[in-house]
Order: sequence, then structure tokens, then C-alpha cells
Amino acid sequence: MVEPVNSSLGKMLLEEISPVVMVLCTPLVEDTFLRNGLSFVETLKPFCNFSNIDVPVRTSSDQLYRLKKFTLRLFYASDIKQPNVEVAKQRLERVITQAGEKDFQDLKSDPPQITDILSNPESEIAPSWFRYYNKELIRTLSFSDHEAFDHPVACLLVVSSKDEEPIKKFVDLFNSNRLPTDGTMDPNILKHYLLVHDNQDATTERTSKVLSEMRSQFGNNECNLLCTNSSKEGNVEHQANPWASFKSSVSADKLGCALTGDDIVEIKDLMQEFASRHIIPYMEQKVRELNQQISATRKGLKNQFKNFLWRKGKDDNPDATKGSMYTYSSTESQIRILGDYAFMLHDYELALSSYRLIYTDYNIDKAWKHYAGVQEMRGLAYFISDQPKKDSECMENAFSTYMKLGKSGFQNATRCGLWWAEMLKARDQHKEAASVYFRICGEEPLHAAVMLEQASYCFMLTKPAMLHKYGFHLVLSGDHYKNCNQVNHAIRTYKSAISVYKSTTWSHIKDHLYFHIGQWYAIVGMHDVAVRNMLKVLDCGYQSKATQEIFLRDFFDIVKKTGMKHEVVGLQLPILNMSSLQVIYEDHRTYASQASALVEESIWQSLEDDIIPSLNSGKSNWLELQSKLLPKKYKESNVCVAGESVKLDLEFRNPLLISTSITSVSLICELTANSDDLKLVDNEPSGSSLSPEISTEHNQVTTSGFSSFTLSEVDFTLGGGEKKLVRLTVTPSEEGILKIVGVRWELSGSIVGVHYFQSVSVKAKTARGRRKNKLTPTDALKFLVIKSLPRLEGSIDHLPEKLYAGDLRYLVLELRNKSESPTKNLKMKISHPRFVSPGNHEEELTTEFPDCLKKGDEHNIVQRESNRTSSVFAFPKDVSLQGDRSLRWPLWLRAAIPGTISLYFTIYYEMENVSSMKYRTLRMHYNLQVLPSLQTSFKVTPSPSRLQEFLVRMDIVNRAKSDCFQIHQLSTVGCRWGISLLQPVDTILPSKFLLAGQALSCFFMIKDCRKSGTEDEETTSLPPSQTDVKLYTQDDDEKLFDIVSSPLASFHESERSCQGPSVQVSPNTVDFILISRLAKSSSPSAVPDLPKILSHHSCHNSIRSSSPISWSLDGPQTIHHDFSTSLCEIKLKMVIRNTSDGISSVTINTNDFLPDAAATTSSSGNQSGWRYVPTITEEMKLTSDVMGSRLGKPPSSMESSPPFIWSGLSSTKIQIQPLSTTEIPLQISVFSPGIYDLSSYELNWELSEHESATSSGTCQGYPYYLTVLQSE
Repeated sequence: MVEPVNSSLGKMLLEEISPVVMVLCTPLVEDTFLRNGLSFVETLKPFCNFSNIDVPVRTSSDQLYRLKKFTLRLFYASDIKQPNVEVAKQRLERVITQAGEKDFQDLKSDPPQITDILSNPESEIAPSWFRYYNKELIRTLSFSDHEAFDHPVACLLVVSSKDEEPIKKFVDLFNSNRLPTDGTMDPNILKHYLLVHDNQDATTERTSKVLSEMRSQFGNNECNLLCTNSSKEGNVEHQANPWASFKSSVSADKLGCALTGDDIVEIKDLMQEFASRHIIPYMEQKVRELNQQISATRKGLKNQFKNFLWRKGKDDNPDATKGSMYTYSSTESQIRILGDYAFMLHDYELALSSYRLIYTDYNIDKAWKHYAGVQEMRGLAYFISDQPKKDSECMENAFSTYMKLGKSGFQNATRCGLWWAEMLKARDQHKEAASVYFRICGEEPLHAAVMLEQASYCFMLTKPAMLHKYGFHLVLSGDHYKNCNQVNHAIRTYKSAISVYKSTTWSHIKDHLYFHIGQWYAIVGMHDVAVRNMLKVLDCGYQSKATQEIFLRDFFDIVKKTGMKHEVVGLQLPILNMSSLQVIYEDHRTYASQASALVEESIWQSLEDDIIPSLNSGKSNWLELQSKLLPKKYKESNVCVAGESVKLDLEFRNPLLISTSITSVSLICELTANSDDLKLVDNEPSGSSLSPEISTEHNQVTTSGFSSFTLSEVDFTLGGGEKKLVRLTVTPSEEGILKIVGVRWELSGSIVGVHYFQSVSVKAKTARGRRKNKLTPTDALKFLVIKSLPRLEGSIDHLPEKLYAGDLRYLVLELRNKSESPTKNLKMKISHPRFVSPGNHEEELTTEFPDCLKKGDEHNIVQRESNRTSSVFAFPKDVSLQGDRSLRWPLWLRAAIPGTISLYFTIYYEMENVSSMKYRTLRMHYNLQVLPSLQTSFKVTPSPSRLQEFLVRMDIVNRAKSDCFQIHQLSTVGCRWGISLLQPVDTILPSKFLLAGQALSCFFMIKDCRKSGTEDEETTSLPPSQTDVKLYTQDDDEKLFDIVSSPLASFHESERSCQGPSVQVSPNTVDFILISRLAKSSSPSAVPDLPKILSHHSCHNSIRSSSPISWSLDGPQTIHHDFSTSLCEIKLKMVIRNTSDGISSVTINTNDFLPDAAATTSSSGNQSGWRYVPTITEEMKLTSDVMGSRLGKPPSSMESSPPFIWSGLSSTKIQIQPLSTTEIPLQISVFSPGIYDLSSYELNWELSEHESATSSGTCQGYPYYLTVLQSE
């Protein structure tokens, strides 16, 4: 803390509470000094502040002290009066306005950083004009009737040597009743006489004579001579002009232009002599006289008691309650004068004793303004005396008393508050000082604005700084400034507040600040700065819709007033999502659609591994190929082709709740044409490496204004909060280096938004995962443009987006090459051969689809199945594309399984006579939504009585949500299996079609057409009609579909590889193909493009049972025998087949007695086959429980039948080779007629080579009923 005397308040008190000198001068004196652009008082004012006067003073005591600093205040007699309130108010407003105009140029600067503000010295934080404003505010209370420090101490009478009768002029000046006549000021003051001599037009002789007369008339010590205007030319320039700070309205070089250095020294000496030899001694003598007088009348216990009683009696006087008027001769005024004189002479103890003596009198007299004034002076004296507790108490008392007086005391309360706040600031009590400023704001808005701003800086200076209160009070101050049309100050305070809230999340406050700053800049005509600030509020999605509309409306109004387009870097409307930035370009890889370009690079690389040849004998990837084709300088560069677009996807988001129109969105690009680099690419030598010579030509940079490249422009509208991914393109037309610098767009036709990409992380689509060294953002947007190359464009006609599982479609792949350079060696690879199969030749179908797939149509392109050993489809060698010619190649599509399927096509082609790039690929991608249709399952069960026949149960469920399907045909694949119906077609599906969600089970008989009995079985080729079953009756003449021809045959091969581990034909499996159609319906279908044919493939259906062997017992059913002659011997034959892949050992054990039912049931776990069922008639009902009646109870007649015996071998063991059949002869002997069950045998089997979990088992004999009758 600094000493009170050296503090800001101490300096202010030295200037404001100092002796007043009344000046009386003649008009010729004023004319003399006006030659210097100054009045007489203005000329002397800079020399009235004495910083080192060193005058000894003795006041109330005999002890001397020395005055080091002293100040005089000079006023014309006409100015010694209380200022007019309105005039004073206008003068204060002028001070504020001039300060705002002075800082006008600083308004263009950016808001200060809060760290910079805090680092400044305390004296530089608040604006400097505050001190001047506070002084002017204090001076509005000059010459008050309740204070004495503004009373004139002396009168300076000034006459020019050119005046006629100068002595008379002196007498007339003082006798012209210039002093106030209200009785508050003492007219008997010190008089000093000054004669002014103008060296330019006055004579020295006359001046000397007048001076002699003055001294003889008024006394030698009371007269002085001042010679001035010694410069004849009147063009003197003062390096340190002493009047510059006092007279700012006139140019500084004109002030004092006729005064030489000697003149200034003479003025300075005059004023110092006047103060030290006249003013100070006079005041010193006055203090001693007043002190002696007051000591005699008021000091002491007796005098104080008498004064108390006298004033107590005045309480009965009703007029005394209003406070009395005190003349200069009253005791109260004399005590006040004594205190003020002692204060101005820096005898603060005497001043305090005087104030202490008088304030109780004012309190008793209820003269509240006088009382508050004395308390105010006590507080100041205590402050200078460094007594902090007492000074705050006195200032609080004075302030409260002034405020109680209402409007008449508010100005005095304001002055008291200013001094009080300066006291607190001098003691670093800034928070308390801020509260004082807040208390003196008052109702006048301009005054309140200044006080609030000063309070804000107090919050800044607290330790630690109270930044939010600092910013809040600045905002309040700015609002008051704006209400008083002080726009410059409003901008300044709001800009300072921005430094507080800039780094916070208080978005509403920041929007308020920037929006109003923008409006106010527009008011003062700085529209460019206004636009810059208004841009900060455009990202205001959190505001209400009405507020956003106000922001945008005012923003565009301000922009419109500028009359020009504004280019704004970093415009926040719309907001660019830089994480979505993706660059899509084509080098040797080209894309048929946007969806193709967005596919992961690893997917394409997995497809192209087998289709792209290596440059040399060893295998190398595309990067190695490119590195051998490009110069070393650009091995890590992105490569694009002249005439082909580089695409950039970027997401734009509207942060507002209102729609916004964005126009003319385009990229910002640069293209450097460098012929040297292009020669490196084009002039490839015969080897695989390049080493051409480089020339030294200069680069030529061109922009979009020329034909170097073409930019796309996009217009779109963003709804409230809407996001939109926008694709922008640049198409270079020349070779060189292309750089994508940024993006630009327009708002309302007058704002151009610009965003640069230097610091943006970029996803380069073709660069993902291909380089060892990660590209910098700048490199990712930099391309080496090589010369134009052939480029294939491809599309697939009639490809549906949604279809049912099993739907078979005929499509056409169309390829075009608009370049005149031909392509060759076309190859294609498809990611899902299960779904897509290429046709065999280029011609179109001659028969309408799907009739071309039916049997008997030999004039279409559908040919017999040809096995393709490679997954790569090679187009014929003679296929070449150039110019306007297009290639249309048939494709077959089958929706194999339900779900969302992504199909990827890669078409490889080579260019002729092009050295910069040997080959290119066309990538195509499509998404299919496959809906569930018919779900099929097959159960194949072998027949026990017929080894070559099997019962097939087909279960069908319609999984579609709404559509119905017709079942067309069921076919077995291959020539081995014949298929037939077990029931009429009409009984299988009486409703003709399968409803949504409906299930169906039906049965068929299939027969193995191979010759049995030997190990090397041969297959007998069946007619095609025996491998198909028609399952419809609407059109008997309609042909069946040919499943052995492509595309059904090729798709079936794909299904076999997908549904099973092996593609080889297994003798123990059978494949089925079910053909269906969508039923005609009036209701709309779930798929927009209705299917014409659906094929459902079921592969690897096993014909094996749970046991590896199957057998049948063959013999007669009925025999007549004469038992009177002999027993009946009957020969039987058992045929056994090994259905496994290993050697089976089978033991046949016969029993002469039939096991009981319980034993039979428990031992039948591994049985196979079925009992013989006679030919089914219409009256018979076919059930699905074929195996359930295998071991039913025998007829009741058997329970009483006589026994029989097996007369052959009781146990026979044989070995059967895999998939082979053998026959065993058996014989029984029957002793009496009856019905016999010949199932009293069992087969024990054991596998020597197998992979099954069961290695052995026992099978109980099948029921076989033999009827033996007595012959007649």
C-alpha cells in the first residue's frame, strides 16, 4: 500500500482542496494572452501546481513544519458561483462523449485477452478518462455554501500597461462588487496587483512609470510586473507544451506561440513567489488568528457547556429544525474556515480538532448538509493521517446523511462516494470500493453507466479477481451507455466483457454480447466489424426460434447495408462436420456408383487378388505396380486422371431451428501444371523402372477461372437442425498437381463462407490401408493428375432392390467406354456366385423369360451346364470397347437366402498404347433385400420290402408375410432318381396355392434306378420326364422347367457347395429342386417387381437310416400243403444291403419261437425299413407315421397257431462290402396250417471302418405273415 499522500486520492485532494485565487483583469489583459490561444487564467494554470515549494509554516503551535507540495486554483470572479445543474450535466456528458470519440479508432481492434488485462499495472487497467470525469463531477459542487475550501483566499487584480489610467483600473476592478453578496464568503481577502507588459506593442518607459505608481499606491510588496509575448514573430514551438493537457481543443503547436522560454520562466517564478510569499503567509496568519479567537470562545469545558445550553434552547424554535444559515462571520463558519485552511496547509491535526468541534453544533442545529460536509472532511483528514478505521466511519456517516437529504444531497453523496471509493482502493479494498460505486449509481443512466464500469474494474483488481462480476457489471454499464446514445462506450464495455465469457460455456451471454456489439458497430458505420461480430451468433441452435430469426434478420440487414459481398473464413452457418470429410478419387480403381466407392478397400482387394496379374513373374500388389509406373517423387502421392472427377463428401449441418438456403457450394482448388513431372509418367522406358531427365521449367499455377479444372456447384436448403451430406467435385482437364484447398458457399447472396482444410483429418477412400506411411492432411488432398485414360462405365439393367428368396431373374450387364482408346482382356469376378451367374454369350434371349428355361426350347441362349473351374469369368478375347460401342452381357440372378445381401462385382480391363497405367478395374456394388418365401425340408426313409425305393416327405412353410405361392414342380437332380406321386395332385393342395404362414406336408416315392446286386453298380439313365413331378393342374399342356440346363444347373452346383462340405455326388444323398411361382392376387405384393419363377434347392438329403444295413425277406404269401403226408418246408430269401461306406459284418440268428411283445419292442432301437404296404387306393388314407406300425400286435389267430421251426442254419455270418447287396437263402418247416409271423430272427451288425458314433447294433426281424392252408 502506498502512502496516503502519494495515492490517487492524495493527489486529487492536493488539487481539489487547495486555496482559490479570484482573478480580476481588464479586457486588454485578455487580448494580450489570447495571442497565444490562451486566456489569462489558462496561461497561469499549468504553473499553479508546486511539487517542491519548501515553505516553512507555523499554525496553531510554535513548531514549524515545511510544505513540500502546494497548489493554487485560479478562477475568474464571474466563475466563483455554484455551477448550474444542467450546464454541469452537459459538461459531464461532453467529457464522456469526447472520451468515446478519442477511443473510436481502438474499437476496430479485437477484444483484449483477460490474461493481458490482469498482467497490466493497476493504473492502466481502468480507462484514464475516469480520473478526469471524477474531477469534473467533483467540480460540479464547487463553491457550495456549506464548505469553505472553495472560498477565495486572495484576489489577483491584473491590468495591462496599455490600459488608460491603470491605477484607476485597479481601484475600479475590486470596487465593482465582484464578490458574492450572499454573506457566505469573507470579502476581506488578500489583494495582489499585477501589471502585464506586452513586449510586442507596449513601451518600457510607460510600464516602468505605471509600476512605480502602483507600488507607491498599493505597497511595494503587493505589486508585480509580468512581461510577456517576447517573440516578435509569434511562432515559437514548445517541445514540452505545458498547456497541452489543459487546452485540448486547440492545436498544441499554437498554444503559447508568442511566449519565449524566458517568458515561461518569468510566469513560473511569478506564481511561485505569489504562493510562497503571499498566499501561504496570509493563510498561516489567518489560521493563527482564527485559532486564537475560537480558543477564547469555544474551547475549554466552560465554553463548550455554555454552547451546549445555548443550542439546547434553540430546539424550542421551530425554524431551527430546518437548520440555520451561517454567515462568514458566524462562529460556526469561522471554525469551518479554520479547519479548511488548516487542511489546505496540511495541518491535519488542527483540521480534525476544528471539525470535531463543529460537527456536533451542526448535528444539534439539524443542519444536515453542513454536518455531512464536516464528516466528509473528517474522513479525508483521517485518511491522510492514515487512520483507516475512523475514515471509513466518517465517510459512511457523511454518505448516509447526504442520502437522507434526497435529491438535493445526491450530488454531494456522489462526491463523498468517489472519495470513499478511492480511499478503499488505496488500501486494496477493491471489493468494498465496488459496492460504494454501486451505491452512487443513482437514477441518471449515463452517470450510472460510468459508476458501474468503475465498479467492474474494482472487481477485476480484487485478489483473486472476481471475473464474472467484472463482466456482469461491464454488461450493465454497456446497456446504460447505449440507452444514453454513448455507443462507442457501449461497444468498449461489451468488448471487455467478451474477454471474460469467451472461454466459458455461457452461450446465451456470449450471443447477447456479440449480437449487440454487431448492432452497435453498424450504428457507428463500421459495418465490416459489425458483420464479423454478428457471425459469432449464427451458431445459436440452443436459442429459441424467435431469437434465431431476430439474429438472422439483423445480420442480413447489416450485410445488406454494406453493399458488398463479405468473405468469411470459418463461417458457422452451416456447420461443417469435418469428421465426415471423405475424398473419393479414381486411379486404377474406378467406381460405378457412390455406393461402390464407400465400400471398404479390403473387400475389393480380396476380390481382386485373383483377377489382377503381377507385373513380373512374382506376385505383387497394386502399390508395387504403381511404384514402378510413377516417378519416385510421387510414389506416395494420390493419383487421378485428367477428365475424371475427384469427389469430396462433406456433411453440412444447420444449427438453427429455421430453414437456411445454401447456394453456390463448391471446392477451392489449385492446379499446378508441371510438364517435367508429367514426362516422368508418360515416357516409360522398356524396363519396369523409370529414370528420365528433368527439365527446369517453372510451374504454372492456374485457378478455376481458366480451363484447368471444372468445379461443381450445389444449391440446397437445410431445415431446422437438418444434416445433409453433400458431394462436391473437381474435374481437372490438364496434367499437373491438384490441391483441394477448402470449400466455399454463399448465404443470402451476400455472405461467402470459406473453410480451409489445412488442419483437417481426411479420409481418402482409395488410400485406406494401402500405405505404410500415414498421409498428412495436406497430402491427402493433393493429387498427381496424369493424362486421360479409358474408363469403363457399367450398370446392371432391371436389378431389383427387393425380392423373395429363390427368385430367379434375367439381368443384363451393360459396359461402355466413351474413350477412343480401346480396352482389352476383360475379366469379371463376383463376390457371391451363389447369387449371380454370368451368361455364356453376348446375344439377348430369343424367348421370353422364363419360358426359355422350359424343356424343349432349344433356340435360346440357355445351354447345358458347363463346369467352370475358375471363379473368374473371362470375357471372350475379341471383346473390345471404344467409342460409342457398348457391351450387353446376360447375367442370371437368384436370391439364394433371405437377408440383406451385398453384391460386389469387379471388372478388370487393360488399355492399349498407354504407358502411365497398364490396367484399371471397375467396381460395382449393389444391395439386395431378400424376403423369406417358401421354406422346404425333406425326409427320406428307405423301404424294407423294396431296397431301391424310398418314401420322401416334403414339408413346405410359406414364410412370406402376405403373398401366396403356387407350387409348380418338384424335380430330382441327376439321372439316378425317379420320382412319382403317392397321391393325386388335387389332394395335395386343394386351394391351388399356399397362403402366407400356411404349412404343407406331402409324400413322394423315389426309386434308385441303378442296377443292384454287384459292387460296381451301374446307373440306368432315366427319361427326363421321370425325374420331374408336376404339382399343378391349371394347364396340363404347360412344359416343365429344365433343371439340367443353365442357369438352374449352375445355381444348383453353387447350392451344393454352400449347403454341404463336398461338391462330389454322394451315393447316399439325393438333391431336390422345387419350382414355385407367385400367385396372382389383387392386393399389392411385398416386392414391387413381381417374380416370375422361384427355385428352391435342397441338397445332400441323406437316404440312410439309423442302421447301416437294410434288408427284405422274400417268399410266398400263401401256401397250400397236405400235412397228412409230410411237414411243409418253405424256402425263403433274405436280401441284405450295406448302406454305409465301411465293410459291415452281419450275423443272422433265427429262433423257433416268437419273442414276446415287450422284448420285441425293447430290442428294436436300430431297426430300419418298413413292413410291406400294398398298393394304395383312394380309399386308403396315407399318414406320415410310416414307421409307427412296424411292430404292431399280430392278428389274434396267431396266438393259437402251432409252432414252426427254422430248418436252415440257425446262425449265419457274412461280410458285405460298402454300398453292396447280398442274398442269403433261408428255410422253415411248418407242422400245421395257420398264419405265422416269420419275424423270429435278428441281425447283429458290426462296422469295421466307420465314422459313426455307433459301431455295432442289433436289428429285430420285420413282421412277415405267411398263410399255410390244408390242401384238399
